Amino acid sequence: MRGRAEGDDFWAWRETMLDLARGLTPAEVRSDYERTYREMRAAGYTAVGEYHYIGPEEAKAAAEAGHAAGVELVLLYAAYGRGGIDRFRQESVADYLGQLEGLAGAGVRVGVAPHSVRACPADWLEQIGPYADREGLVLHVHADEQPREIEECLAEHGVRPIELLARSGCLGPRTTIVHATHADDHELDLVAEAGASICVCPTTEANLGDGFIPVDRIRDRRIRLCIGSDSNVRIDPLEELRELEGTARRQAMRRNVIPPEELLLIGTGHGAVALGLEAWPQTAVELDHPALAGVPQSEVESALVFGCGADVFSP
Repeated sequence: MRGRAEGDDFWAWRETMLDLARGLTPAEVRSDYERTYREMRAAGYTAVGEYHYIGPEEAKAAAEAGHAAGVELVLLYAAYGRGGIDRFRQESVADYLGQLEGLAGAGVRVGVAPHSVRACPADWLEQIGPYADREGLVLHVHADEQPREIEECLAEHGVRPIELLARSGCLGPRTTIVHATHADDHELDLVAEAGASICVCPTTEANLGDGFIPVDRIRDRRIRLCIGSDSNVRIDPLEELRELEGTARRQAMRRNVIPPEELLLIGTGHGAVALGLEAWPQTAVELDHPALAGVPQSEVESALVFGCGADVFSP
């Protein structure tokens, strides 16, 4: 997808992505995902929440690829009741949960992922949320990424996406809202009250023209943030964190909105919480890398976030 559909809008990009997804085979997933996971591992990502759309056999191949690449992988198996393409969709909630349980039975670490309020009707959400809660599984869902998505949700349900998720039992302490770019104050209040997380994907949100996440309003509510690489246009967790803080600084018109140590926690421990991991697997930084030459030990964290690329991580 790198370099494709540039110059087009979000929805044209989405159609290009769907065209690519139509043809993927388990063998291609096994090889291509491993290559991507190895690129992520070299860039400092030691764990991945794989938001998976394209079927159980391909999901097993993705899990194999993660293991081969040496990353801790949580397979966020997407529930898709409508829209998208045929291979994304399940016939019913029972069909979806059966596939999910089959993957868990095969030894894959899974999470529940109702794709969005566009892809999952309300009656699906009302069954999936309580299931995740009963089973102690993390739940990830896209919400409030695009204004059109919000308009369609209001037209169908009379409420905004995060409001619908709360009403349907999909918002709790194991929930992660992916993007939340256009969440309003009431929606953010609901996220905070539930103890849920927000996963921001700054390089993707910039690439797709999604908008700017309301950083101050999120932090004022003490909502936990983590980062995602999402479209993998860029694979560099430091760039994600730098872009997040850059957005915050532009909005607040001041520096040091999110301190470096908090940014690094967003990139590690908060990600572990979002994926249901006890801890984020560690990686090593090459302190003799040219980008860190002459940096005092007391300033390494700041230099890492604001002055380095992913090549400072040891392979």
